[in-house]
Amino acid sequence: MANLRDIRNRISSIENTQQITKAMKMVAAAKLRKAQQRMLATRPYANKIQSVVGRLVDGSGSDNVLLRQPESTERVLMIVIGSDRGLCGAFNNNLFKVVEEKIRTKYAEFHEEGNLDIITVGRKADAYFKKRKYNVTGSNVGFFDKLNYESTAEIMENAIAWFSDGSYDKVVLAYNEFKSVIAQNRLVDEVLPIQPDKIAGDNEEPDSGNGDYLFEPDTETILRDILPAHLNMQLWRAVLESNASEQGARMAAMDNATENAKELERELRLEYNQARQSAITTEISEIVSGAAALEDA
Repeated sequence: MANLRDIRNRISSIENTQQITKAMKMVAAAKLRKAQQRMLATRPYANKIQSVVGRLVDGSGSDNVLLRQPESTERVLMIVIGSDRGLCGAFNNNLFKVVEEKIRTKYAEFHEEGNLDIITVGRKADAYFKKRKYNVTGSNVGFFDKLNYESTAEIMENAIAWFSDGSYDKVVLAYNEFKSVIAQNRLVDEVLPIQPDKIAGDNEEPDSGNGDYLFEPDTETILRDILPAHLNMQLWRAVLESNASEQGARMAAMDNATENAKELERELRLEYNQARQSAITTEISEIVSGAAALEDA
């Protein structure tokens, strides 16, 4: 009977776990809808400002500091966007492995010499890279609890200031881009210095005409204002993409956990019924044997 009691306790525990995973899946689905709305509302603006920047810098010959291509790269800053909470499958680890692979293949020398600094966004990214002895110079724990544009812009404005004064020669952004509820693109992109060729290549909007554009007051003045705005918007978009990806990954993980709990519950109930049947059969055999012994006596 102790065996039956243990199985019943396990079944009860799995049922409780299943209720939790179902609830978490529903919460993640609700948050995903809101995150997708914010992300989809931001994408057109982010794409358009990139298109405008691409048109401005194309052939402008500007000497704006954000377009400066350093003669040599001495220090690198990497901004890694993870999540504050777990229970979202391999959402964080998959990105972090891509980041580490990029460091091994492209930035190993900087890392070994202590010239690679990391700014983390989210508790999971902070814990992961600090545990592995990376030089984490900025932590944004609890960032997604109060997700807003101002906090995101502050991170990028600091990065722009450090790049402008020569503290860093390159700024890299790593994040999960939302592809679907169950899939993400893990991106590691160089955002500073701004690459005019890359911006022009990413601009998929066709020109509405072949005419020349007149910029007032002048191209240099507009670039001075629009380039920081463009970088702030690219980081804001990355944060929203990552947030939507996180909720989708958590919803998928909780759905898988619920299905696994159901399968385990079915197996345990079968095991319980078999053990119960065996116990009943044993008891009947004992009763029959006792009755036969009494008759012989």
